[in-house]
Amino acid sequence: MAPASAELPDPLTSADFIQFDADQAALGQLLFYDKILSGNRNIACSTCHHPKFGTADGLSLGIGEGGSGLGPDRTPGIGEDRIRKRIPRNAPGLWNLSARDLHTFFHDGRLMVSARYGNGFDTPAEEWLPSGLNSPLAAQALFPLVAQFEMAGNPGENEIAGAMHDRIDAAWPILAKRVRTIPAYGEAFVAAFDHIDAAKDVTIVEIANALAAFMGTEWQSFDSPFDAYLAGDISALSEAALTGLTVFYGKGQCSSCHAGPLMSDQEFHALALPQFGPGRTRRFDPMPRDVGRMGKTDDLVDAYRFRTPMLRNIALTAPYGHNGAYPTLTGIIRHHIDGAPQWSTDMANLPIAEWLASGDFAIQDDRFEKQRQSRHRDTQPLPLTNDEVASLEAFLEALTGKSVEQTPFGVPERVPSGLPLD
Repeated sequence: MAPASAELPDPLTSADFIQFDADQAALGQLLFYDKILSGNRNIACSTCHHPKFGTADGLSLGIGEGGSGLGPDRTPGIGEDRIRKRIPRNAPGLWNLSARDLHTFFHDGRLMVSARYGNGFDTPAEEWLPSGLNSPLAAQALFPLVAQFEMAGNPGENEIAGAMHDRIDAAWPILAKRVRTIPAYGEAFVAAFDHIDAAKDVTIVEIANALAAFMGTEWQSFDSPFDAYLAGDISALSEAALTGLTVFYGKGQCSSCHAGPLMSDQEFHALALPQFGPGRTRRFDPMPRDVGRMGKTDDLVDAYRFRTPMLRNIALTAPYGHNGAYPTLTGIIRHHIDGAPQWSTDMANLPIAEWLASGDFAIQDDRFEKQRQSRHRDTQPLPLTNDEVASLEAFLEALTGKSVEQTPFGVPERVPSGLPLD
């Protein structure tokens, strides 16, 4: 029996999303796939968020600046250019990030819509975030560009990396100049933005706004079987998916966090996912751990808590969890409901990097850290049967949009910088 309609969210429609200028979105497409935005010109936004992999990368922890290749086949590089550190968290998918009600970004919520600094956002840039950004998505787009191990590179390698170590906003004008001095980009910005009269007027704000226009237009998704069901087509879900919907909104208690039209309460919860990798350590913390939201707030109540992810197209974005601990939907479902979930290090998809191997799973040997993490867990065991778990997986698969491979722009054949595409 399906849940009562009062328990289900309203269906998403195009009105629930920010509408962007088409010319700015077309410009953003080129920027998204262009390595010109990275310090060493060797990685693009698309490298870790590629449509081939559901707008993610298929890895547990990403391989950023210095790596080579794409998706699960990406390698950590060789010689002096090899990566110095894995990206500490899983690359999330980019679906529906232009939803008007979305106010919290990144796994730890370090970017939120807020009046705290007078610029509309609470971000790592604090009061130095530039004004004029068209959306939270535009603000979010700025930070991978100046993250050392993601796109900026290491000090001494390029002018971007050097500048961002002085102050986070010092690198953005350098990037903007690098882009606008490419004639094709300069002309495109003048054509797409009414207030830009000449290429010299282009700033990082226009670059971020174009990136947001592209991502926010390209990856809207609300035409899944579940969306059709919400819109009134009672035949849209298979019998297994319909059973899973009942478990999701009932016995499984999934909707207590994956709530509302976006299927996320945008709050933070501790699941005690097994830790590995370099961690996202706080200053002066010697342990390779990730304390989640606490790293932003320094409040113990936030320890090991991470933002509830949205779920549309979740079947396309394995592996799962803030660190990609589980390679399958069944695995992450069982982690939620089992008191002692079964996990082994071979479940983590980490490309081999011998020089990092000693630290990859070091935290797994720290029983005290495991106990601390377990004490903070918010979820409780649930007695779901194997059939109910299978039905939940069927429901999650029914969240995949029908048009995910027919997006408005696709991948460009070339980019104005002339740099190779991944």
